[in-house]
Amino acid sequence: MRSTMSIDMAAPPELVFRLARDVERWERLLPHYLRSRVIAGEADGTRLASFVARRPFMGPLGFGLPVAWRARTWAEPDALRLRFVHVAGATKGMDVTWRIEPVGAGTRVFIDHDFRPRLPRFAWFVDRAFIGPIAGRTLATFKALAEALSDELEAGRRSATEQRTYLGS
Repeated sequence: MRSTMSIDMAAPPELVFRLARDVERWERLLPHYLRSRVIAGEADGTRLASFVARRPFMGPLGFGLPVAWRARTWAEPDALRLRFVHVAGATKGMDVTWRIEPVGAGTRVFIDHDFRPRLPRFAWFVDRAFIGPIAGRTLATFKALAEALSDELEAGRRSATEQRTYLGS
């Protein structure tokens, strides 16, 4: 099963890429991630990472179901792509590509999932019940973070320009 989701961000593509590529920080940046740890790294830049994310369920108590997986991950900076190949967990074998593309003055981020489990009906359920909700929340959170950082950087640039103008530089 193949699926793609995307979101537009009012932030530069390079900023979005730098923010998202550091998977070790995801547990601190993304409130629905309970763990994101690099277990091993290779000389070619490939890393083996362990993740646990909470899949929220509706209800008055707001419980979430923890979902765990391991992925071999690497960044392709020239193409502004992130790659994940799941090597353990319910999504073992899934190939995930983040494509970060300039659009106008901002960025469009696509997450492509290619999931082909042994039981094809299982793919639809996992995609709708877990992959989509977790990836959607991840994109929404990165959007908020990237746009806030972009606004801060822009305010800092304006302030520096105003200071230079005021000081006659």
